[in-house]
Amino acid sequence: MEKENRLFDLVTEYKPDGDQPKAIKSLVEGLNENKKHQVLLGATATGKTFTMANVIKEINKPTLILAHNKTLAMQLYIELKEFFPRNRVEYFVSDFDFYQPEAYVAARDLYIDKDARRNNDLAMLRLSAMNALVTRKDVIVVASVAAIYASQDPNEYSKVFFELKVGQQISKKNLLTFLVRTGYVRNDTSLEMGCFSAKGNVIKIAPSWTDSYNVRISLFGEEIEAIEMVDSLNNNVIDRLRLFTVFPASAYVTNFDKLKIVIENIKNELKHRVDELNKLGKFIEADRLLKRTNYDLETMAEFGVCNGIENYSAHLDFRMPGEAPFTIIDYFGDDFLTIIDESHMMLPQVRGMFNTDRSRKTTLVEYGFRLPSALDNRPLNFEEFSSRLKNVIYTSATPGDYELELTNNEVIQQIIRPTGLVDPIIEIRPTLEQIEDIIKEIHLRVEKKQKVLITTLTIKSSEDISFHLQSRNIKVAYLHSELKTLERNQVINDLRKGVYDVVVGVNLLREGLDIPEVSLVCILDADKQGFLRNTRSLIQTIGRAARNSEGRVIFYADTISNAMKEAIEETERRRTIQIEYNIKHNITPKTISKKIVDIDGEFNLKDKLNKLSSGKSKQKKLEKENIIKDLRKKMLKAAKEENYEKAAELRDLIIEIEAS
Repeated sequence: MEKENRLFDLVTEYKPDGDQPKAIKSLVEGLNENKKHQVLLGATATGKTFTMANVIKEINKPTLILAHNKTLAMQLYIELKEFFPRNRVEYFVSDFDFYQPEAYVAARDLYIDKDARRNNDLAMLRLSAMNALVTRKDVIVVASVAAIYASQDPNEYSKVFFELKVGQQISKKNLLTFLVRTGYVRNDTSLEMGCFSAKGNVIKIAPSWTDSYNVRISLFGEEIEAIEMVDSLNNNVIDRLRLFTVFPASAYVTNFDKLKIVIENIKNELKHRVDELNKLGKFIEADRLLKRTNYDLETMAEFGVCNGIENYSAHLDFRMPGEAPFTIIDYFGDDFLTIIDESHMMLPQVRGMFNTDRSRKTTLVEYGFRLPSALDNRPLNFEEFSSRLKNVIYTSATPGDYELELTNNEVIQQIIRPTGLVDPIIEIRPTLEQIEDIIKEIHLRVEKKQKVLITTLTIKSSEDISFHLQSRNIKVAYLHSELKTLERNQVINDLRKGVYDVVVGVNLLREGLDIPEVSLVCILDADKQGFLRNTRSLIQTIGRAARNSEGRVIFYADTISNAMKEAIEETERRRTIQIEYNIKHNITPKTISKKIVDIDGEFNLKDKLNKLSSGKSKQKKLEKENIIKDLRKKMLKAAKEENYEKAAELRDLIIEIEAS
């Protein structure tokens, strides 16, 4: 199928401002010169997403944007959908709410079967991304690290969708056969996504990529008489179509003729591996592998799929041992743009995925749970990943060594914030009597209804400081890694609402801590060496006070480390640039205004859960089910409203409550 070629149409009332025009011009010139690597050093709140959007519009190529977590990916997805309402902006992340991979713990002879809860909304969005990429060029896909995991060969995927036209000659039998071969399941009683029903001469299809409508095909003999788009809730006709493309029901659809060859190839590998295990005296492993694989083959021959079919992806794709899998990246073709957001976080994540996956699967193969070919159901390694990218823009407030080396330390800077906000003033104070000094600073902020973050290097010191501040009648919360989503969000919301004035923690670099009310960040042990006190981490932590017009940072240290010196110099450089811009354009910085939203809505979920834990068993179960049911409704509502950040938080809450 020839891809539809449309121009990217950026819809906005805003014009590039500050450093944005210069950054856009430089990036576009670099892309036109076919530079493979460019780095955008973008300070916090300088409008990097708007810069990205303008570059995409100018370069007019399919674009992959990689983000290091689902929350950041959702934020980018929502913003870019608003910028490009007439183009296809897609979201591609793992479609599991919960995923426990298959594993074997040899020391305890413990086999852990795969346990996964698939999220239909996310699965739908993944398929939508794949469908968009094989049919048109004006596509932006915002993806997490899921982008480097195995997917179907795009050439094979593009062969299994078909077009239906009014007036087309097709028998009912052939139409149903096409649907089954593209992964749809017949269900005449409950029409769910990825299913179809057939009653008389009317066939209804519930598309796999949307839950907002079904498609009703009316036949007259062996001719398509009508194609109607029908509201999935009330069955009203939304639109009458002349043409409709039926995309596959799942991301892995196999041609039945090829499946016979695949099954034979798997049988050959099985025989060879069983013989190998028997020769090694591993009779239990050989027997286990034989039974498990034969069961999968029987299921595959009968239904075209089996549980864990992804473990046979190398055979399904006819790949050689060790050959890299296809991924969503292969759907972009030969000419596309990649933007790696927060590259200092994203790239190390990509590096770590291959070895972690390999270690787990090697054990499964060794003990007869999987064939050796299962090792090729894997993410790309870093070399494979980087070789697939064409032109790359790395964006970060603190670019990593890898991307800087690729560009010989040449960076395009976006330091100026159109809002006029200036990076915080940094002071260095001695550690002697540091807690008393911090308490004085807290009281000054409390009078102005401002907030304080304190970061330390150990859990014990964080706890000790929290207890001491509480004893001095300071409203303080301790933010640590063991806090679940509900508790973490509650702490942040409570800080913003005034329940707390101070939050103490070890790692305050995580997302969700860009709080405008924070006017002071205190960094204890600032001169110590390590990840949380290197130059990049210090700059990122300093940025937590950059959304408040009175932002300040205090380093408590008895010496000045190289990391401190570099962080201070870089922050001062950025301050100077912004201040000069503000004077020139007569801008007075104002603290960012950000609405406080409680994700638990009308009721206090924390109180409900506390009462629930002390209730009777039967009552507890019923209450738990009601809470989950209510949260699930809100999650689906948020997803339909495209508020995916809220939907993800609600999803995490559901998983935690179910596990409690």
